[in-house]
Amino acid sequence: MRSISIFGATGSIGESTFDLIRRAGGAEAYRTVALTGARNVARLAEMARELRAEVAVTAHEDELPALREALAGSGVAAAAGAAAIAEAADRPADWVMSGIVGAAGLVPGMRALAHGGCLALANKESLVTAGELLLSTARAHSATILPVDSEHSAVFQALTGEETGAVERVIITASGGPFRDWPLERLAAATVAEAKAHPNWSMGSRISIDSASMFNKALELIETREFFGFAPDMIEVLVHPQSIVHALVGFRDGGIMAHLGPADMRHAIGFALHWPAREHLPVERLDLARLGQLTFEAPDDQRFPALRLAREVMALRGLSGAAFNAAKEIALDHFMTGGLGFLDMAAVVEDTLDRLSAETGLGNSATCLDDVLAMNHLARVRATELAEKRIEGR
Repeated sequence: MRSISIFGATGSIGESTFDLIRRAGGAEAYRTVALTGARNVARLAEMARELRAEVAVTAHEDELPALREALAGSGVAAAAGAAAIAEAADRPADWVMSGIVGAAGLVPGMRALAHGGCLALANKESLVTAGELLLSTARAHSATILPVDSEHSAVFQALTGEETGAVERVIITASGGPFRDWPLERLAAATVAEAKAHPNWSMGSRISIDSASMFNKALELIETREFFGFAPDMIEVLVHPQSIVHALVGFRDGGIMAHLGPADMRHAIGFALHWPAREHLPVERLDLARLGQLTFEAPDDQRFPALRLAREVMALRGLSGAAFNAAKEIALDHFMTGGLGFLDMAAVVEDTLDRLSAETGLGNSATCLDDVLAMNHLARVRATELAEKRIEGR
């Protein structure tokens, strides 16, 4: 029986993964090793009971009593905190979903690779902050990493059976989010509620706001560079409001392979779950005649400065990705609490990168995970200082 773990089980990626596992036979078809979540311990316990997991872990230590109570009599062990999540990753599993949002997903994902299984990577921040380390760790343990972002799963599928040396360009698409047509003066006053209202995808609050600011796409640009190894000038972004074409790969003979599918993360998750086979998935089948047309346009870097910053990070590499992601997370925190303006998020990230470039060697490669974690911490401190200064000046 194949063993699995789901990190970030109660988030949108985790819920979709749980749905596919349940449809594929649940506890009768898979041995569930570990499930982790945040504060929704009632849902975490419900999932753990149904899949008969060995352990369920909440990221918040103050939620441990509630989790223990919800699991009483089930035989499922309960634990809490970052160390417990890392220890859960130390439990061998054949297939691990890395669905924790943000830099918090880096350590468990890295530790899960040590077992030589398959890591389904939905945590893009792992490649952004520590791409070289993550890939070298996978190679050292003969582990497989499969991308779960819809764009990178699409690129992976388009490249199957192809020579990467024949690739001329890779195009990842972006919906443009809820603010694609907003004038800049209105964009500056965008609210959290408006930023969370994604027109196509059903996602968590943080990733929805990242999509609205294009920081999500900025991370995906860097992720494409790190995972596939293509030069930055080969990687493009196209705004595609329908979110039907997830990525395109252009070859030296002029041909382009495009991957199309509905805006449903269960496709990319299911592809990674069943790879290398293709199994039936409960997703909508496209009716192209009903869709009528698919449209594309170039992104506006003035509206979405995150894309420009991502290209600077791709050129610099080293520890710049860790600094970029940490600053982005801090800026997002301050926007969500109502203190920082929507357009100020990119300004905080840029100021943080400038400050750290003057203080440290952002282009230096990480020699170990501690280097990445140290830069992550320092960037958060600097970004917090800069965000609070901007808030005070408003």
